Amino acid sequence: MAFQFTPCPIEGLYEITPQIFGDNRGYFFEVYSERDFSAAGLGMRFVQDNQSRSVKGVLRGLHFQKQHPQGKLVRVIEGEVFDVAVDIRLNSQTRGKWHGLVLSGERRNQFYIPQGFAHGFLVLSESALFAYKCTDFYHPEDEGGIIWNDCTINIGWPKLGIDYMLSEKDKKLPEFVSCTG
Repeated sequence: MAFQFTPCPIEGLYEITPQIFGDNRGYFFEVYSERDFSAAGLGMRFVQDNQSRSVKGVLRGLHFQKQHPQGKLVRVIEGEVFDVAVDIRLNSQTRGKWHGLVLSGERRNQFYIPQGFAHGFLVLSESALFAYKCTDFYHPEDEGGIIWNDCTINIGWPKLGIDYMLSEKDKKLPEFVSCTG
């Protein structure tokens, strides 16, 4: 198997670390293998790949889709981010709980976030190139979100010594209780 699948404290979340083959010429690794993921119990089907570049202090999220929920396999190609998933599943024992991982282009680790989670990240490095696969297509009319600093969820975002930069849309996201019933 070309990956190590490490379950996170919240059911359904996994940190995934690839096996990297390197020498004096550079390196090679598999980003995704349907065979290996299925063998690990992750039999999802991806339909869309997305990529963004952001500078230090950019905070994106917390986002989800309401009627077209997406599972996401997220990674950083260059740089480093603090990536967060918040459980918003209605009947989950961990509803409203969050888990965060530092993803880096150097470590090449990934984070699998299934449907039923809100997702966001904070750029820790001078810039970051962020990529992710989705299990459903993006539907702009179906967007939902939770404000990044919701006091009920209380995410432990890293302190960077600078103000976080958010989109105008993300600054206006509702609190957890009002957006998920």
